[in-house]
Amino acid sequence: MTIQINYKSTNFKKNSNNFVLFVNENFNISSLNKHFSKNEFSYISDLLKTSDLKKDILSFKINSKKTIFLVSVKKDVKISEIENLGAKFHSFLNNEKNKEYIVNSDTIFTKINNFVGYFLHGLKLKSYQFNIYKSKKNKKTISINVTGNKNKISKQDQSRFKAIEEGSFFARDLVSEPGNVLHPDEYAKRINTLKKLGLKINVYDKKKLKKLGMNALLGVGQGSIRGSYLVTMEWNGAKNDSKPLAFVGKGVCFDTGGYSLKPAKFMEDMTYDMAGSATVVGLMKSLAMRKAKINAVGVVGLVENMVSGNAQRPGDIVKSYSGQTIEILNTDAEGRLVLADALTYTEKKIQT
Repeated sequence: MTIQINYKSTNFKKNSNNFVLFVNENFNISSLNKHFSKNEFSYISDLLKTSDLKKDILSFKINSKKTIFLVSVKKDVKISEIENLGAKFHSFLNNEKNKEYIVNSDTIFTKINNFVGYFLHGLKLKSYQFNIYKSKKNKKTISINVTGNKNKISKQDQSRFKAIEEGSFFARDLVSEPGNVLHPDEYAKRINTLKKLGLKINVYDKKKLKKLGMNALLGVGQGSIRGSYLVTMEWNGAKNDSKPLAFVGKGVCFDTGGYSLKPAKFMEDMTYDMAGSATVVGLMKSLAMRKAKINAVGVVGLVENMVSGNAQRPGDIVKSYSGQTIEILNTDAEGRLVLADALTYTEKKIQT
């Protein structure tokens, strides 16, 4: 299901189909009568007497083409709670057949700036789906139209929300890909595409890593037919030469455990062992898209921990990038080896 959001400044019309209104914790609609027809107001008032007012969102089906949603908002609501309300509203959309909805900002009573923006941001984040390998895809498109004059969202704020969403979705796509698709070679290529956003990308392959002396990272990946990489992503958005904030992530694209083999049960989930690196990559994409006024760097180590005749053995000793030697007692303790070299590189080579 695709969500399209349209920001408008048009006035709200009572005869609009499928609209969302914001109310207090008690679902008091006495001040909202101007947003309903007389019959709708009476109908909903009666239903509220027997409704579960502990819920955050209530829906009232007026007819086959019109549903009214009341979203309960606490007086001291927090931003994270507003986003959660948007996510919960998405669950209602999944069960609705209608394709167009109106969010009325004039019913907002809190003083939080960008209330509508946070609400729709939560909705968009919840709408994520990874279905590129499914034969039958959900091609439903939902249009959300924002009306009213309160809580208008500037173009700058819209871009900021979009940047966060795109970065989050990019990270989720990386995590959701199967191991035979997103191996280290492919992963490095996908990160390299972020150059177009203004990020400075450096990809260190096996040859370069060996020259640098990153044997802890290389040892983890030596059993795979795929490459091993250290990738750095730099964003220089500050006007001064301030030291960058650094983010370091583990990117084990598949983790069998090596010769310290994991149990077969649930091993398919070991594609998620690169989620830390995906978080870093998604963050760097967001910073670049929103033109963040900070200096930041992301560093990820990309490997595949496999079993083969060339794989690392328990008892092997390697020298890390820091110059320290490490005895490998368990090949399934691969994450600390990858991060050892990545963290040392970040500390030595990048002014943080």
